[in-house]
Amino acid sequence: QVQLVESGGGSVQTGGSLTLSCAMFGYFYASYCMAWFRQAPGKVREGVALIDTNNNINYADSVKGRFTISKDNAKNTLYLQMSSLKPEDTAKYYCAADPTRCTLTLMLFPQAWGQGTQVTVSS
Repeated sequence: QVQLVESGGGSVQTGGSLTLSCAMFGYFYASYCMAWFRQAPGKVREGVALIDTNNNINYADSVKGRFTISKDNAKNTLYLQMSSLKPEDTAKYYCAADPTRCTLTLMLFPQAWGQGTQVTVSS
């Protein structure tokens, strides 16, 4: 069974930076597409960024140029570097993994979700 554990959330001011990490346990990491999602209170969960098994990357328009997704196969870890943070980036951030659902839309129903890590951006 795949297990995902996020870390790195916190509180920052507008314009600040944070890096989230997601460690994957249980399966061969490199064979999985990985993604970051976020969900703010009262809003639906939305895709932020995805990296597939060929290292192709997609970002939501709202984070392009500010967020960078990457992975370290040797460490079985996914990262999300966030810069120029805005109050509207405030949400709980989740990582997701699936071997075949390799788009942000399909990944809304992944094989595994992490427990989430809170990011709060104050103005």
